[in-house]
Amino acid sequence: MFLILGLGNPLPEYVQTRHNLGYMVAEELALRLGNRTFKNHRKCHALISEADYEGRHLILAENQTFMNESGQSAQGLLHWYKIKSTSLILIYDDLDLEPGKIRIRAKGNAGGHHGVESVISHLKTNEFVRVRVGIGKPPLGMEGAAYVLHRIPTAQQESISSAVTQATDAVLDIVSHGIEHAMNVFNT
Repeated sequence: MFLILGLGNPLPEYVQTRHNLGYMVAEELALRLGNRTFKNHRKCHALISEADYEGRHLILAENQTFMNESGQSAQGLLHWYKIKSTSLILIYDDLDLEPGKIRIRAKGNAGGHHGVESVISHLKTNEFVRVRVGIGKPPLGMEGAAYVLHRIPTAQQESISSAVTQATDAVLDIVSHGIEHAMNVFNT
């Protein structure tokens, strides 16, 4: 069983913002796997959708805390479903990658991402898979916090859409073939 947690912010004003790319990938996965609905799992502070893929059960989730408290959702979901952190695939936006690029890591630090910091803090481990989706650096004079909360501009929509597709493919590759295979295929 895998927990696939897309990070974002839950209110309508955050839809289509750079910080909600994790949600976009989780929703694309649900569509591809034939389950379009997410249900509110209040005890875990998350929306969830369940699906089977190549003999494995997948819990697709979107945190319903704000980004900086994402660890509450991750911890609650892992506990509820009795899943080890090594079976968590966390999907989130990354300022250090150009728009349209993705990177997969088996473990590591938060890289300055407050949502990932929260997950590491709550789980007391950094050993979980990350699928990072590039959003690029903010323009000069704009703070990163403001940049991630802006809607994706028209000029970047095609590259971001491509990255969401690639990230979805990468998650399914991780489930099917393992992290090493996916890193070799997608981290080029």
